[in-house]
Amino acid sequence: MKKKTRILSFLLATVMASGLLAGCSSDGGDKDSGKEDGGKKDSIVIATMGETPSLSPTEHNAVAGSYMNILTYNTLFKTSMDLEPVPDLVDSYENVDDSTWHFKLKEGVKFHNGDTMTADDVVASLQWAQGFAEVNLYNKNFISISKVDDLTVEIKTDGPDAMVLSNLTSHGNAVVPKKLIDEGHDFNADPIGTGPYKLVEWKRGDSLEFEAFEDYFEGAPSIKHMTWKIIPEGSSRTIALEAGEIDFIIEVEAMDADRLKENSDLSVIEYNATNLTWLMLNNEVPGLDNQDVRHAINTAIDKESVVTVAYNGMATPALSQMPMNFEGATEENADTYDVEKAKEWLEKSGVDPASVQFSIICSDDTKKRAGEVIQANLKEIGINCEIESMDLATYLSATAEGDFTAAIGGYSSDSLLSYVVGVYHSSSINASNKTRLNNPEVDALIDKAKITVDAAERKPIMEELSALLNEICSQAPIYQPISMRAFDARLQGVEITDGGTIFWQYVSWGE
Repeated sequence: MKKKTRILSFLLATVMASGLLAGCSSDGGDKDSGKEDGGKKDSIVIATMGETPSLSPTEHNAVAGSYMNILTYNTLFKTSMDLEPVPDLVDSYENVDDSTWHFKLKEGVKFHNGDTMTADDVVASLQWAQGFAEVNLYNKNFISISKVDDLTVEIKTDGPDAMVLSNLTSHGNAVVPKKLIDEGHDFNADPIGTGPYKLVEWKRGDSLEFEAFEDYFEGAPSIKHMTWKIIPEGSSRTIALEAGEIDFIIEVEAMDADRLKENSDLSVIEYNATNLTWLMLNNEVPGLDNQDVRHAINTAIDKESVVTVAYNGMATPALSQMPMNFEGATEENADTYDVEKAKEWLEKSGVDPASVQFSIICSDDTKKRAGEVIQANLKEIGINCEIESMDLATYLSATAEGDFTAAIGGYSSDSLLSYVVGVYHSSSINASNKTRLNNPEVDALIDKAKITVDAAERKPIMEELSALLNEICSQAPIYQPISMRAFDARLQGVEITDGGTIFWQYVSWGE
């Protein structure tokens, strides 16, 4: 894993009293509004590109949704800064035998409704989550979930399973009150969990407002009021941060990165994201179901140009079907940019390039810029395609259901094993396997890796899988972004995993 690069700039030592840009907090005041009695600011406004499809932990498999879920829910385990699963609601645990795990829960954890969490809630939550196609890839390996005592849960798997702990970090396995599950509670409208924040209001298409949960088991968060603004346009997010209308940008517009870094009132953190962006190709569509056609498309794309145009150079051109900052990923059998080779792939396919016509769905400006470069590249080999803009929620629904030909998208995970299960295993079709790849050899290698608990023994299996996926070429890897977060430099405790996770309960304002 590459080491994070943190680029931090600091506030000017002297602040002009009346010459500052007028900043806004969630209540529309200036930069001094939203303060506690002691004078320390206690509110924050965060800008994000896309709106969550759901506030329920089980009804989506979207990054935008996970940003919200981590505020209101907890899971048995969470991901550490080193991308390792570590206890969250669990006090201690034991791998009793190859297929049995015991988890001792933390005592006295409160839900937002005032109830105290017990093993009954955990058992009910995990069993409930198994009924949702969007997230059951993270829990279908649990063949038995039962209560040992009021604070102990037993999970059984069908033999050795290397994914148990990492799966328990998934938002889909969030713990909610059993009583509410039994009552048919709508967790999308009212997300009751144990998390550090409670929902106040969701204004669809505009914003989500949260307040600190004072009975949070780790202690009440320092920031008491939190507003997430939905701002799809990257430049608008940048301008809002510079003007003090927001305090934090989740998705930094790459074209604005340099000027944000030069602003002494702001801090910028860069990190090597585990997200890989591809041109997703629906392998069930005639033409795109031909492996040689997919190789032709992949080989025809000038990924260096895509990175320059779409990401202002703030990304690494991708060749492998796996993120290269995971051990086990390889570029063996991967295509490189070669227009003449692309034409040879098309000739070998026996498919008339004029018959391979499709639309590339793009859900934001960065993807649209990438799509325009790809469109021009493919025209050189006789393939015509259109660019189609679509809001994130519609895009997620269409691609999950297979109602598309091509789209620019990505996937992020905290472990390579979870990544390949989500993106390439046939069990994830109609969820996160957007290309709808259904290959028995791929499934067999993934299944073999899942039962290989020892990481050293699992690595050659993953390398074999990586080479096979490069050969199949179910989609065209484009780039692996160097992700950024930009924020008011007075914020303290901001840490981001390579998976993009921020634990907001540890963030506070400086004096």
